[in-house]
Amino acid sequence: MEYFQSAVTRFKTIWRPAAYHGYGHKRGYFEGWYFKVVDRSQQRRHAIIPGIFLGENGVDSHCFVQTLDGATGATCYHRYPLAEFAATPAIFDVRVGPNRFTAHALELNIDNAAQQLIGRLAFDGVTPWPVTWRAPGIMGWYSFMPFMECYHGVLSLDHAVRGQLIVDGAAVDFHGGRGYTEKDWGQAFPRAWIWMQTNHFARQGISLTASVARIPWLGSAFRGFIVGLLCDGKLYRFASYTGATIDHLHVTADKVVWEMSGPIMHAGQQRRARLSLVAHRDEEEVDLLHAPARTAMLQRVLESLTATVDVTLHVDGAAREIELFAGRGRHAGLELGGKVEDIL
Repeated sequence: MEYFQSAVTRFKTIWRPAAYHGYGHKRGYFEGWYFKVVDRSQQRRHAIIPGIFLGENGVDSHCFVQTLDGATGATCYHRYPLAEFAATPAIFDVRVGPNRFTAHALELNIDNAAQQLIGRLAFDGVTPWPVTWRAPGIMGWYSFMPFMECYHGVLSLDHAVRGQLIVDGAAVDFHGGRGYTEKDWGQAFPRAWIWMQTNHFARQGISLTASVARIPWLGSAFRGFIVGLLCDGKLYRFASYTGATIDHLHVTADKVVWEMSGPIMHAGQQRRARLSLVAHRDEEEVDLLHAPARTAMLQRVLESLTATVDVTLHVDGAAREIELFAGRGRHAGLELGGKVEDIL
């Protein structure tokens, strides 16, 4: 009976990316939610990552809340016993120790020698990646594949933040700030990946999320990618499953250059479009985050919240290319993980 109930719950969550997907898993599994919050002054930037890790053979299983201070680059990993993880079936309501997380709020009660982070933040105008019967979120039809190494979900491309956090004794007001939320779950993070995200452009309502990774597939592997650009209420999608292709991908010590092309809908017609992303890295404010391997949560992710991304979107017109968007995203999250050369 327990197995049947777990199977039914897992089936329901295919169309509910935000909810906990780990029912029935005892080992070799992870799940983590990523909350990015930036205050109105844009001086305080934090990433807060709750999650659960079930080690192979049940070894090293625990839950956690990981934090990144985007202003200083400092990270903290707060570990809790596995018994202190709780999730409501089929909806996103997760507790890790004394901390609680939902799609519309987070409540933190971290107070130890490493860090103090106490308070509640609420999210208004949450904008999830659209979910349909044929495409349950950002992964499209790949969401139905039961053997994927890692699954990905975007719970809100952009939203308003209100509330206050006590950060190491100082009160930080987040009212009027902006936020972004996503998640990952599965067996382990990919062998190699690049991820970037920003929703701080010259005008509100613009958000970019982009990731490319080495994806194991039926005994082989391929370079898969998913990119979404939310612009004035319209989501432009470039992904392996949409027929888009990577035209150029290059990484240097201070820059990631990524150009792609693919079909999009524009003015009621499907047209060929070209998207260019140039992310500028700030190595001085990068720290290592923990990420799930198959045996442990390892410090293996270079991430910052200080990058900038230049974004340009063009679409084919009758006589010439039309520029649909050009802008620079600030306070960008930028990750390079694993053997990046495997996906270049």
